[in-house]
Amino acid sequence: MSDQQEFPDNTTEYTDVEHSESEHQPHSGGTDLALPEQNLPDKVYIIPIHNRPFFPAQVLPVIVNEEPWAETLELVSKSPHHSLALFFVDTPPDDPRHFDTNSLPEYGTLVKVHHASRENGKLQFVAQGLTRVRISTWLKHHRPPYLVEVEYPQQPKDPSDEVKAYGMALINAIKELLPLNPLYSEELKNYLNRFSPNDPSPLTDFAAALTSATGNELQQVLDCVPMLKRMEKVLPMLRKEVEVARLQKEISAEVNLKIGEHQREFFLKEQLKVIQQELGLTKDDRSADIEQFKQRLEGKTLPAQAQKRIDEEINKLSILETGSPEYAVTRNYLDWASSVPWGVFGQDKLDLKHARKVLDAHHAGLDDIKTRILEFLAVGAYKGSVSGSIVLLVGPPGVGKTSVGKSIAESLGRPFYRFSVGGMRDEAEIKGHRRTYIGAQPGKLVQALKDVEVMNPVIMLDEIDKMGQSFQGDPASALLETLDPEQNVDFLDHYLDLRLDLSKVLFVCTANTLDSIPGPLLDRMEVIRLSGYITEEKVAIAKRHLWPKQLEKAGVSKNSLSISDSALRAVIDGYAREAGVRQLEKQLGKLVRKAVVKLLDDPKAVIKIGPKDLEASLGIPVFRNEQVISGTGVITGLAWTSMGGATLPIEATRIHTLNRGFKLTGQLGDVMKESAEIAYSYISANLKQFGGDPRFFDEAFVHLHVPEGATPKDGPSAGVTMASALLSLARNQPPKKGIAMTGELTLTGHVLPIGGVREKVIAARRQKINELILPEPNRGNFEELPDYLKEGITVHFAKRFTDVAKVLF
Repeated sequence: MSDQQEFPDNTTEYTDVEHSESEHQPHSGGTDLALPEQNLPDKVYIIPIHNRPFFPAQVLPVIVNEEPWAETLELVSKSPHHSLALFFVDTPPDDPRHFDTNSLPEYGTLVKVHHASRENGKLQFVAQGLTRVRISTWLKHHRPPYLVEVEYPQQPKDPSDEVKAYGMALINAIKELLPLNPLYSEELKNYLNRFSPNDPSPLTDFAAALTSATGNELQQVLDCVPMLKRMEKVLPMLRKEVEVARLQKEISAEVNLKIGEHQREFFLKEQLKVIQQELGLTKDDRSADIEQFKQRLEGKTLPAQAQKRIDEEINKLSILETGSPEYAVTRNYLDWASSVPWGVFGQDKLDLKHARKVLDAHHAGLDDIKTRILEFLAVGAYKGSVSGSIVLLVGPPGVGKTSVGKSIAESLGRPFYRFSVGGMRDEAEIKGHRRTYIGAQPGKLVQALKDVEVMNPVIMLDEIDKMGQSFQGDPASALLETLDPEQNVDFLDHYLDLRLDLSKVLFVCTANTLDSIPGPLLDRMEVIRLSGYITEEKVAIAKRHLWPKQLEKAGVSKNSLSISDSALRAVIDGYAREAGVRQLEKQLGKLVRKAVVKLLDDPKAVIKIGPKDLEASLGIPVFRNEQVISGTGVITGLAWTSMGGATLPIEATRIHTLNRGFKLTGQLGDVMKESAEIAYSYISANLKQFGGDPRFFDEAFVHLHVPEGATPKDGPSAGVTMASALLSLARNQPPKKGIAMTGELTLTGHVLPIGGVREKVIAARRQKINELILPEPNRGNFEELPDYLKEGITVHFAKRFTDVAKVLF
């Protein structure tokens, strides 16, 4: 039984009482304790108890409320036998003075009352269980005290062999239970003091009382008078109790083992720490942290403000408890602040020969870019140090912008750090979070300096034209301070809250187009344009870089697999005409994979790929040699796209002569539509001057179309081309063959400059067009082009449209 049992009327029954006193001392009434079978009274008072029945084999203190049971106990103390009956009631009545007599069970227990006392409205007495009792007649049942006539069941004195067997089983179960729960051992001692082990009835009742069964289950045992049936009920209850106790002991042992292991490990570690500290071998966590931060700062040149701030934080760390959250925040801050390479600068390799060697090894073509980088390095060599600068590499995808940045770093001998700002929406990525936020970190620039361990690395900001904006701020605006050479001497990171000198950092930014870069940011950068490659350059890149790289990737030796120059040209012309070389690399990879399949079947084979083998591996060519459209009213223009340059034919035709009109098609943007209107107006107004019939446009309905209607087109540089197409139509004379042009036209016939001269010249060369008309203001742009691009091309420079007409007709 448990230490304490509560009853709904606030009665409590205790089991851990010392019973020897009640067993051997005389009662206050002066009579000795009677044995269960002696002096059993016919009439007794009853008290209902709740929660658990009282068994004949028990001696326990019982506590009841003074009201309404004081009178009952007083009458019991005056009776010669000092006995009363305890009956179990599962659900107590609201008022104990009025309860249903039918709610009592069949059997209760006759107990002898010892040592009655009262305290704080409670009555306490020790109850010694004598025997089962059954009510035969109610003598007084309206209100307490309740008086009843009782009868006692008879037990056979000589138990059968089966009962003895059950008795042995019960004793064995009790023996098993004792080591598992020491609380039961005291109860067993009390039982053995009073009963013979050969008496089965008290043994069975005692065994039932040991279990933690419910009140109703125990009442069923009390109601069961036949010995064998009662034992059959009690034995399973006792076995269950043994199993529960065993399981509890196993769980406790497992938990204690785990706790013991952890405690042992913890104590040993703590002892080791103390021993090491006593011997001076190690320091505690705080001292170790502080020493580590101070060691990191040795040899670094900190600004006075930064030194002061870090010293303050170290002092703060020395007085904080290591377990406090503020300790972790301060430690994290010092970890970052001490990792910045204050005043540590790498030595630049200002050797132009070495730089040229590196650039040539990494890149075929791009001569103008290499020259520009070498000029930049030459200035540094002349001055003795390369100061920070911001270079913006602009060009189509796949032309090698990122690898140019790496080559700059390698040629200078500086560490290189690249991070992409494409899609970045949070300005804290650049400037850091305030350290008050959970999970705060410095910006990417401080992280870069920590990684490269010098204050003058090459930092590449990739995809700067693809930055986003959101409610978290505008990172493009945050870059203004970062990239401005006048401001980044005192760059402030929000997390460190310290001024950093970024003026020696060489920033290399990359973009595909300038349109989406904010003006103020663009203004701070030096723009270097990387145009697309011509076929010759692509062949060189494929031979020197892309093909060996694909062979190495597949683990194929160059003796087993080779490709001819003509096959490379065929791949470039038929499958990879884009400005960069990314698509070319993919196609070469595909060729290598197809060849590897054959090599698996025949490892000793030697495969040579020629132009005729391409269709089997790469399919039908994506690009065909375009026929340059020619005829009356058809002119070839030149266009710039983000993927490089392209030729753009423009067609004009007369639909009918019923009325005057002008129609435009080809998915044109607003600027291009305006260019068409200007060309139409200019040619209509000046047709006589160009030798056409002045009345042609008065009567004709003209349609102007720019082919590839699915592709959006915009820009002013097709003005001259559109005017030429309309003039050819009006004169009914086809233009000169094999000529292409570009330029913006005004209403007064002036030809204005355009952009993307290099891309447009490359597009013309790709189409085998060798005669071009360019605006006169673009003469300088053409002269700057490398000789291999200008070779074999005739260029006419036009100031006014009359110059264009002279060349065309």
